[in-house]
Amino acid sequence: MDNIKKVLDAELEKMGLFVDTITYKDKRLEIVVDSNDKIVDLDTVVKATNVISPLLDEHDFIKESYVLDVSSKEKGGNGKELINAVSVLESEKHISRDIIFEALEQALLSAYKKNFNSKTNAKVLINRETGDTKVYSYLTVVEEVTDPEVEISLEDARKIDKLKEIGDTIDTEVTPASFGRVAASTAKQVVIQKIREAERASIVEEFQSKEGELVTGIVALEDEKTYYIDLGRTNGILPKDELIGDEKIKMGSSIKAYVTKVDFTKKGTIILLSRSHYNFVKRLFELEIPEINDGSVVVYGVARDCGVRSKIAVGSNYANIDPVGCCIGEKGSRIANILKELNGEKVDIVRYEEDKEEYIKNALSPAKNVQVYILDPKKQEALAICDGEDFSLALGRKGQNVRLASRLTRYKIDVKTSEQAQEMGINVKVSD
Repeated sequence: MDNIKKVLDAELEKMGLFVDTITYKDKRLEIVVDSNDKIVDLDTVVKATNVISPLLDEHDFIKESYVLDVSSKEKGGNGKELINAVSVLESEKHISRDIIFEALEQALLSAYKKNFNSKTNAKVLINRETGDTKVYSYLTVVEEVTDPEVEISLEDARKIDKLKEIGDTIDTEVTPASFGRVAASTAKQVVIQKIREAERASIVEEFQSKEGELVTGIVALEDEKTYYIDLGRTNGILPKDELIGDEKIKMGSSIKAYVTKVDFTKKGTIILLSRSHYNFVKRLFELEIPEINDGSVVVYGVARDCGVRSKIAVGSNYANIDPVGCCIGEKGSRIANILKELNGEKVDIVRYEEDKEEYIKNALSPAKNVQVYILDPKKQEALAICDGEDFSLALGRKGQNVRLASRLTRYKIDVKTSEQAQEMGINVKVSD
């Protein structure tokens, strides 16, 4: 519990609060917060809960499932605090007052029946102006009573109200003297629940279209395997094995990442991030190159060996536009920004061609003097012939270059020397 208090106090201090007591019993974690210089009202407790809950989830202090109950040192509260809390929900979270009050009344009714062992017909009414909460028992007027806990005879009913008829109800206030404490605690939980529901709905609306997109956030937290990126409304999860090579990330620094998955669970929104995904490169080009963003330059494919080398194929339907030049920029200014974000990873910008032989030849860059033959268009098999230094460049270190070219063009590329090609029955002279 000391570890929990230490972590929570570090954040609650920013709100002028501290943890007074922590108890854990019967899978219920009760945390009492207090302040040295202000009254801890219902609204403050709600805000504190919104800080405490994600911290507990993040650090996973308690492995089993449990119920969290955050309260102020002074139990109870009053109607004014409730009205203020409802007003905040209505104005900031755009939730109807009627919906909030109906939820509150339903929750308070359940709390009444549970805490006061009531089996009678009952209802809870909250004054919309003052916040005063009262419990009423109601009996149905019948000809003959079979269950006195829920029924009253017509004769007895008319002793209370002479106008009562069969089928009417008789209401009697039965608010327990200690109901205020129960009401305050229940109201707090309902308000917190409604805030979470509103936040969840808002986050879903904001991030449901973010999958497959680039986002920018602040590195907020780190554990052994993961960085947690502050995206404003929620945190993104960036596993360390999704970084670029051996890059180091500083806490508090700004970082770009590709959203691989957005999942909406009962515990909240899970946003998985990556900097190693091949589409991270594509999105960086879209961000830095206006011509890609406006459609005058088209990205036809990306192949990536993260941290080492990427190939991106670009083309244009406009004769006056050089797609490769657009991506490089004046004096290499545009590609420089991309390379900086990629932590030194090399990028080959490949000119896309409809002619597959020319496209494959371009994809084998930096090799220059290469002759390409399509062996089987259906099986997408091709032969690339080159000699000397170009042979080594076409293959690349440990076959990396030809492997990336194959992934980019979606052709299985076999690289041979002219001598090897002749042995295969292909007589060709590769130009110098």
